[in-house]
Amino acid sequence: MKLYNDLGRDSIVKLVFKLAIPAMLAQLINVLYGIIDRMYIGHIPDIGEIALAGVGVCAPIVTFLSSFGTLFGLGGAIIMAMHMGEDRMDKAKKVLANSFLMLIISSLVLTGVFLLIKDYLIMWFGGNAETFIYADQYLTIYTIGTFFAVMALGLNFFITAQGFPTIAMLTVAIGAVMNIVLDSIFILVFDMGVKGAAIATVIAQFISCAFVVGFLFSSKSRIRLSFGGYNIRMISKVFKLGFPPFLIIALDSVLVIVLNATLAKYGGDQGTAYVAAATIAQSFLYLVIGPLAGLSGGTQAILSYNLGAGSIERIKKAEHVIIVFGLIFMAFMMGMAWLLADIFVSMFTTDVLLSDLSAWAIKALTIGIIPLALQYAVVDGFTAMGKVGVALYLSMFRKTIYIVCALVMPIYLGAKSVFYAEGISDIAGAIMSSILFLLLFYKFLSKRGAAMNAGLDKDRKEIEIDKNAEIMQFNKQVTELNVEICQLNSEIFAKAEDNDQNESVVPKN
Repeated sequence: MKLYNDLGRDSIVKLVFKLAIPAMLAQLINVLYGIIDRMYIGHIPDIGEIALAGVGVCAPIVTFLSSFGTLFGLGGAIIMAMHMGEDRMDKAKKVLANSFLMLIISSLVLTGVFLLIKDYLIMWFGGNAETFIYADQYLTIYTIGTFFAVMALGLNFFITAQGFPTIAMLTVAIGAVMNIVLDSIFILVFDMGVKGAAIATVIAQFISCAFVVGFLFSSKSRIRLSFGGYNIRMISKVFKLGFPPFLIIALDSVLVIVLNATLAKYGGDQGTAYVAAATIAQSFLYLVIGPLAGLSGGTQAILSYNLGAGSIERIKKAEHVIIVFGLIFMAFMMGMAWLLADIFVSMFTTDVLLSDLSAWAIKALTIGIIPLALQYAVVDGFTAMGKVGVALYLSMFRKTIYIVCALVMPIYLGAKSVFYAEGISDIAGAIMSSILFLLLFYKFLSKRGAAMNAGLDKDRKEIEIDKNAEIMQFNKQVTELNVEICQLNSEIFAKAEDNDQNESVVPKN
């Protein structure tokens, strides 16, 4: 039984499910890192609500830190998959080596910079005198472990791109299980509070990092980690392709910042309660969006590989299956949001007012999640094919709609209206994504197919010319050889005649 999936030959429907399901589970487990921390923190006696709000302030900062794994991880993985589709394994290996180097450098730099500016970030991102102490405790410890978080996330893209979705899922699952166990020990047994939650997360991320590095160095990996072959042009290419998805994820932090800041500003005396409710509601939204991102992101390798191989019809079929799968999944999750919101909220708090506000916020945030499936499938689809400009535009369009609504609506409709900005932007983003998909997706693939065919025709002509040249050269050599043979025969005949003449003049005894 083979460990990896053949991205160029296996059934498209089966491939989508084989890559999507582990990736969705991996993202779901990854989301549980933060959610489990928040569940434990929310139930800390006396300070649960304030501490939960403090950790909620850290959420966009943590997201921004993690997004650097996407910069060189996803960017490099897409290029590596294309080279694998072209059967250029040496180049694929060099891409991994260069991306590995940049992940190390960027994670170390991030750790130093964020430790210096974390206090300012907490206050800029919605913190206040009440929540600062808990936000500072959590963020300081988490930032120290940034290296492991960035490395684990970034290198995991390369495992998925090689056709090992189950291994990629295990990378995340191992860390999540350890996080749950350690949260229980540090918070419940040792009563370490917010600090205990942060320490548990960092240790779990270290274990995930060790697992992914170990696998990529092992003989089981199709493209193994190596050192050397560093090239500025290659690093620049990886950065260029990885920057738009990095920016997309990094700017998600801005949305949470705007949400928290607006609620704190217009919420009045209930500002802290609104931020705590937003933290709980966002936790549910992450449970929805995380697996959706796993579906659209985990299947990018299919598109990239087959683009490199020139299999245009396989790309079209894969994108169609991804879209349908996403719509079905999001319809199911919207039903769960409206049916199970109260049960989900009860895992975080027992406060009646906070529970009611959080359950309502979950329903408000999820009114547009079904069409959001189109946005994710199209954006990640264009990214996988190297059309990062289109992907970035679509993401920026949706985020701009969100920010405008979040800043303007509470002025006229009050603080609670901010929660509807998510649904409005989701629907608007899906409409724009559908339009550009119909206008550009098939057009790009047609051009790509024509270019591939032209390249094949050119190669065939060059081969024919080379063969004709070889035949002409061979004929020339044969002609020259025949001439030499004729000359040799002439010399032999001439010598034979000379011998006959010499024999005729010899006197007889």
